[in-house]
Amino acid sequence: MVNVEDRLYEGIAQQAGIAGCALVDARMVRTGRAVALQVFIEKNETTAVTIEDCAAVSRQLSLWLDVENPIHGAYRLEVSSPGLDRPLKNLHDFERFKGSQAEIHLHGLTQGRRRLQGELLGVEDQKIVLKNTEGRWTFALDDIHKARLVPQW
Repeated sequence: MVNVEDRLYEGIAQQAGIAGCALVDARMVRTGRAVALQVFIEKNETTAVTIEDCAAVSRQLSLWLDVENPIHGAYRLEVSSPGLDRPLKNLHDFERFKGSQAEIHLHGLTQGRRRLQGELLGVEDQKIVLKNTEGRWTFALDDIHKARLVPQW
């Protein structure tokens, strides 16, 4: 998986907004020789993404990508909702999903741990707070490599 450059990410976010959606995440994924630009969108906090929303964002992005040509080489564009295991990207996400189960991967070790899972307690003093059976954990957004919700069945 390759991170999408900031400039490209901002352009994708702007185009998703024009189509009436918000960008949750975007990434380039390579499988063998094939490359896919995966774009995950949401409508708003109370409305689910529909297939029509995905199609509208896909059309808007396709036009923009054709004109701007920010990606060299062939790729496939995939637009979808983030799903139940959606990524958590910013402080707003961690606060919004307070009370949910989350899995967090850190850049480095914290008390001997690089991966934590537990209940999100939200954000305090610009730090993410997570609780699990081992205790209460607090870390800065910059300490997080990736984070996602863990669906509860």
